[in-house]
Amino acid sequence: MTMQPLSNQPREISVTEAIEPAYERVKRMLFQPFDFSKWIVIGFCAWLAGLGESGGGSGSYNGFNGNNTNGSGAQPGEQLRHFYHQAHDYVVAGLVWIVPLAIFLVLLLLAIWLLVIWLSSRGKFMFLHCVVWDKAEVEAPWHQYAAEANSLFRFRISLCVLGLVLFLPVVGIVAAIILKMVLQGEPNFASILLAAGLVLAMVPLAIGFALVRKFTMDFVVPFMYLRRATCVAAWWEFWQLLKANLGTFTVYILFQIVLGMATSAIVIAAIVVTCCLACCILLLPFVGTVLLLPVLIFKRAYSLYYLAQFGPEYDVFPQPAAAPAAPPPPTAPLTPLAPATP
Repeated sequence: MTMQPLSNQPREISVTEAIEPAYERVKRMLFQPFDFSKWIVIGFCAWLAGLGESGGGSGSYNGFNGNNTNGSGAQPGEQLRHFYHQAHDYVVAGLVWIVPLAIFLVLLLLAIWLLVIWLSSRGKFMFLHCVVWDKAEVEAPWHQYAAEANSLFRFRISLCVLGLVLFLPVVGIVAAIILKMVLQGEPNFASILLAAGLVLAMVPLAIGFALVRKFTMDFVVPFMYLRRATCVAAWWEFWQLLKANLGTFTVYILFQIVLGMATSAIVIAAIVVTCCLACCILLLPFVGTVLLLPVLIFKRAYSLYYLAQFGPEYDVFPQPAAAPAAPPPPTAPLTPLAPATP
């Protein structure tokens, strides 16, 4: 596939310039006029796009309990060692049924996880389609962008597998170090330093993975939408733009952090004002997404309007049809010149 040439930016890219058009699009889509059925349909697409990303578990929290020992007065380290030996003996005695059950549960969870990522990848393009065209549609974008969604699905799975390959051994080593110290019943300074060093070494890698995911969802998905390209091809085009405007996109990431903090502050204020009633409602599947739909549309539209500043070839929004040119005014007929007299 032939990629579009990079645009020569005639003006400075601003992180604040995209705020007003994104806000206006939220008003136009959801409140001019207000249509409850439209909220539900677009909310469903947004909910599908965010599957597996909110981290919204049960929200349960076990408060601090001042009694940190059991009835026998055993210390936490002694309790953990006792539990470890009991669990070890129990697993060894029940390997005949524990291993098949564990394999079954792992395969089941893997299948559910793959299904969630696949549905979420479809939802990314469905929600983007709704925001771009200001339409509440499900079936049309579900089929129209199936190839692009499947490409995004494969890319996300590959990224997750790469993350597991890089992070899982380090996590295993750190867990083994901590478990060894607990079983020995005394801390080891060298082991603590090794575990802390491994954790710190993972921080830049974790930031790198977070940036890849952020750029993929904010910009690569719109590239795929515009070019009808695979995720790898769209990432290659975006990479050229990113290299040429590294400082600009750094400011974008920093501003996204500010926007995230502001959004979180508004949500927390709503929770406090409603005495945690808003928190309970927002934790409800789908219902919370519909209530937060203005925020979700703003975030999606903001990145699209920001990308459009780099040139018309990056603008995903449909352009208004140009008015037909006015016909030229009629010209007066030419009057023949009189013949010259000798």
